[in-house]
Amino acid sequence: MTQAPIPSTDVGDELPAVVAALRGKRQRWREAHRRGGDGRELPSRELLAAMVQGLSGALFPMRLGPPTLLPENEDFYVGHTLGTALATLRQQAALELRHDARQRGEAVPADDSAELASRFVRTLPAVRELLDSDVLAAYHGDPAARSVDEVLLCYPGVRALISHRLAHELYRLGLPLIARVIAELAHAETGIDIHPGATIGPGCFIDHGTGVVIGETAVLGCGVRIYQNVTLGAKSFPTDGDGHPVKGQPRHPIVEDDAVIYAGATVLGRVTIGRGAVIGGNVWVTRSVAPGSLVTQADSKSEA
Repeated sequence: MTQAPIPSTDVGDELPAVVAALRGKRQRWREAHRRGGDGRELPSRELLAAMVQGLSGALFPMRLGPPTLLPENEDFYVGHTLGTALATLRQQAALELRHDARQRGEAVPADDSAELASRFVRTLPAVRELLDSDVLAAYHGDPAARSVDEVLLCYPGVRALISHRLAHELYRLGLPLIARVIAELAHAETGIDIHPGATIGPGCFIDHGTGVVIGETAVLGCGVRIYQNVTLGAKSFPTDGDGHPVKGQPRHPIVEDDAVIYAGATVLGRVTIGRGAVIGGNVWVTRSVAPGSLVTQADSKSEA
């Protein structure tokens, strides 16, 4: 049996015209969006991914650090890894700050990236404490979990919260683009979409996690438990005179301490899920729920 000939892929004659057309498209885009021409202007996804991996290892060196690490070398590893990660952060922060100034049509500000990196590194002990509470919440909340180490190594909800805890600090420091890149890297890895602006208290447990969405202005208290395919989203968006959504307005739910939201539930708008309330699976909630309440599909349909 003879093999069919492979179609020719020689497009050499067309390449110059395509290259020129793409150059024209880039130029129009850059002019419309105030792009400069002095090299890389935006933070790098690849470098930020490596930074988060390093920070994760520095936070949990004997679990998420290199496999050859010995306990007697932990401090050296942590110090070296933090130094590398923060050098990356300074570089990427400078790019974001310059980009923001150009977008606003302002002069490039003084380079505050070193100060921002210094402020960020000082948050890491508190970040580690929050993550310890998340790991314990997952361990105690899941009867299938055999150890805290299994939770840390295997659970996508913990992986997503590591990235979120880091991204949230960067968001608070005024680096929302870097924070959003980190959040979306975790989203791609875990299927859990947490905006870095969301405020999440200690002891959060995201079980299974695939399809979870937590919006920018959501506020979660202590000990909140969320299952897969839960959405904490916005119901509507106020618009400006041009019909564009007004940014930064509180529009996502508040979930108070010890509330549980089961798989497939959708909670929309600036509503409050009261302390200890339980939202059943596949429920659609657009009104506040009193503390200690149990909301089922029948309840939500009767209120629709």
